[in-house]
Amino acid sequence: MGPGWCVRASDSVTLGSQGVIEPRNKFAEKLTILNDRGRGVLVRIYNIKKVEFGTCSDPKTRPNFLSDKAMEPCVKFINKKFPNLDVRSSTQHLGPVHKDKGDIVRALGPFYHSFVDVLEFRDHVYELLNTIDANQCFFDIHVNYDFTKGYLDLVVTYVSLVLLLARTEDRRALVGMYHCAHEMSHGASDPSFARLGQMLLEYEHPLKKLTEEFGPHTKVGRDALLSLHFLFARRNQGAEQWRSDQLLSLLSTAGAMLSPASSDTMACEYLSLEVMERWILMGFLVCPGALGMSPQCLELWRLALQGSLYLTLLRDEVLQVHKRVADLKECKEHAVAQSGPLHRGRRAYLRGAVRELEALLEDQPGLLGPKALFVFMALSFCRDEVSWLVRHAEHVTKTKTPEDFTDSHIAEMLFLMEQLRSLVRRQVGVLQRYHVQYLARFDALVLSEIIQNLSVCPEEESIILSSFVSSLSALSVKGGRDHVPGDTAWGPGDTAWGPGDTAWGPMSSHPAAQQLRGGSGDTGAPGGPTGWVPPPQPRPVPFRAVVAMAGYSQATQEVARPSEVLVGLGAYVTFIQSLAHLVGLDTGRIIRSVLLQQTQPRDAAGEQTLTTIYTNWYLEALLRQASMGAIVLAPALQAFTTVPREGEPSFSAAEFSDVSEMRALAELIGPYGMKFLSDNLMWHVSSQVTELKKLVNENMDTLVQLRSSSCKPEQMAALLPRLTSADNVLKRMTIIGEILSFRAMAQQGLREVFSHHCPFLMGPIECLTDVVTPDTDIQVGTEVGIFELASAAGIPCEIDPALVNVLADGSSSEEDYKVACLLLVFVAVSLPLLASDPASIYNTETDGYNNNIHCLAKAIIHVSAALFTVHNKNIETHLKEFLLLASVSLLQLGQETDKLRARNRDSVCLLMHLVSSGGSRGGASGGPGGGLRVVSLLCRAPAVPRLLQPPWCSAFAQLCPGPGGRIQL
Repeated sequence: MGPGWCVRASDSVTLGSQGVIEPRNKFAEKLTILNDRGRGVLVRIYNIKKVEFGTCSDPKTRPNFLSDKAMEPCVKFINKKFPNLDVRSSTQHLGPVHKDKGDIVRALGPFYHSFVDVLEFRDHVYELLNTIDANQCFFDIHVNYDFTKGYLDLVVTYVSLVLLLARTEDRRALVGMYHCAHEMSHGASDPSFARLGQMLLEYEHPLKKLTEEFGPHTKVGRDALLSLHFLFARRNQGAEQWRSDQLLSLLSTAGAMLSPASSDTMACEYLSLEVMERWILMGFLVCPGALGMSPQCLELWRLALQGSLYLTLLRDEVLQVHKRVADLKECKEHAVAQSGPLHRGRRAYLRGAVRELEALLEDQPGLLGPKALFVFMALSFCRDEVSWLVRHAEHVTKTKTPEDFTDSHIAEMLFLMEQLRSLVRRQVGVLQRYHVQYLARFDALVLSEIIQNLSVCPEEESIILSSFVSSLSALSVKGGRDHVPGDTAWGPGDTAWGPGDTAWGPMSSHPAAQQLRGGSGDTGAPGGPTGWVPPPQPRPVPFRAVVAMAGYSQATQEVARPSEVLVGLGAYVTFIQSLAHLVGLDTGRIIRSVLLQQTQPRDAAGEQTLTTIYTNWYLEALLRQASMGAIVLAPALQAFTTVPREGEPSFSAAEFSDVSEMRALAELIGPYGMKFLSDNLMWHVSSQVTELKKLVNENMDTLVQLRSSSCKPEQMAALLPRLTSADNVLKRMTIIGEILSFRAMAQQGLREVFSHHCPFLMGPIECLTDVVTPDTDIQVGTEVGIFELASAAGIPCEIDPALVNVLADGSSSEEDYKVACLLLVFVAVSLPLLASDPASIYNTETDGYNNNIHCLAKAIIHVSAALFTVHNKNIETHLKEFLLLASVSLLQLGQETDKLRARNRDSVCLLMHLVSSGGSRGGASGGPGGGLRVVSLLCRAPAVPRLLQPPWCSAFAQLCPGPGGRIQL
């Protein structure tokens, strides 16, 4: 017994002395387990066919080696020789596979094991079907409904799986390539490959193989299918017969209105017609011998063929049975000519009957008790018709009567179904009280009478039956099970509604329905809009309403705070959800569609979204004003603050940039929106770096001499006046720092939101990021890849991957590397100019400078880390060079006699501490080293001993004295 059974060893299958099934067989349990298992395997094979490697696959999701032209000869060779693949003697054909064997095993492993699961599932099905045959099990849908349904479901699931497997075009290449790579990596093939390869060969012609497999099971399958004959014939009646029988009408027999509706085949009354069609057609398709055993089998087969042209295997995968059976041409002609009008008549009848039934039960909900069966039958019949129409409208493209496969009134039927379903959910207490009392006062008495009239009843069974009577008699309304929301006899999953189906009906005149409906023109039906759909509007209101909450004005640059929009959006979503039962809308789909589109730059109509609005605002309003000195970064407040100025309207930047607003922004626009914001910020950084490189090129000769004169103070002092645009360099680096500081705050908000929503995903990402340190022996590409993963979750990184990506374009030459080195030199020797700026004053309240020069530290750290990562150079080495040059320049500032030029030199020296701590206060850093100390770096520099000699050392100590006279920066 395979591991998939989940049964004990003592539950082995045995036969009694008379061939009677022993209780240990647990056939019902095994059928349940196998059906669940089969559906899961079926979905996985569907995904391999359609999503990963089929027509719907995204080239980005396919493994790179499958798109490599060098791999094409290998694929052709594998397909030709499959499954007889001798890896050792075919090395000349499998060279690319050997090269990428590790990647192939990792990438194709999940797909290969999905095929292995098909093999294991087949083994279990074989075993169970053989055991059922050996035990001569009895199947009849009217006698043992669940047992028979489970058996027929298993047959259909297995047949659907085999047919879908045969349609998976890449099955040989996937399995064969994995086998070759596995043997190359491990020296032996996978144990399952031989049987798996043989199975794939056998299913090249699936119906032929299936017919062979089910040959021994023909008798059992025939008996199960024959039990459907009466039920299927009755369910296949036309609208005229329904009208003659007054089907679903409570008024036709007004005198018996309070009598309970009952049936000897209760569960069969609302069994799906589509399910029965699949049972019959697929059952006889694999057991064709049964058709010659009984005229009833042939009649049942023909009746099913005349009802539908397509059978659903899974989702949009269908089976055209008539193409498989060429000798039944008249059945196909009948189906094409008669099935459309037949189902159109049924839908017309059901609309009137269900409308009448719903109106009567709404007026007299007490009738739900005795007439519950009518409700479930009505919903079942409507479901069958909607399902048939959707299935055929999608696949029937060429027909002389297209009106048979469209229905402009389908939305009304969907609406009536929703009304009836909502009525049952509201009045579930009526149903519960009625049937609890019915069980205790009627069924218990009838069962007791039956037991007493039994001529032969073993004592053990008599005790069990008596306990049934006792339990039923003890039932009361108070003892009835409390209602669980959504746990009704007709749940939301029992109707044939797809993701695009909505229930627009008479309630669509409700103002809220009109607003939510908007201008999408979607009636949820293949036939298009109906006569009573609201007039189209230019754009659905939910989209406009969400964007309108931001209150964005491009002319005045006014916008609502993200936290305000988030609160308003929450209230709006709650309101939409409250309308679900009033207008029959799929509110979940509406909400998901609206919010997901708000995370993109443009929505489906090409209009701007919250992502675009806030990205533009933070760039054009907040950061542009910061570059002009109107707004400063306040590390103490973890926000940007507005510099108050007379005569200008009051605007508080902190209200839009503090921690809570960054969290709200991340909640509103999500990871996709934050990525768009980040990309735009990085574009502006790249533009500033491009301009800085131009300035470096203009001063190239002077900077080269300054770089080589770091230990020659007099020569440096003579070269510095030759530099042009030094102020411009500092200004552009400050702007870069402002942008990077804002991005760090936004990333922190994203990290907190991500941790709240996905804590178990954030933990592994943080652990992986912590592993990567400057001392880790890891390739640069892998390191950046890990940082990209961390950055997407909002985790700060020593090397900013987004910055690396934007600076990597066209920056691979040796000349560009030279420019990057000289850019640091330019910044280092220009730092003393900041001392002459009156705004370079340290503010203790904001823990920053009024001209934002504290942002320089982050710019220096991150830009240098990104530039030298692009060129694959050692970051620490170049930072040492920067600190050396900057220190020499600041020591010269200590000997400056002009008080105006050195008035804020202490503040500038504090700036060096920020650089040494990685660009942020307290050493918390997203920069390389995350806490490198200036003195420790200087002491390891080769030229330091000569540098720290009088008078330089005394001047340096005078600038920044520490405890005990030590230099402490």
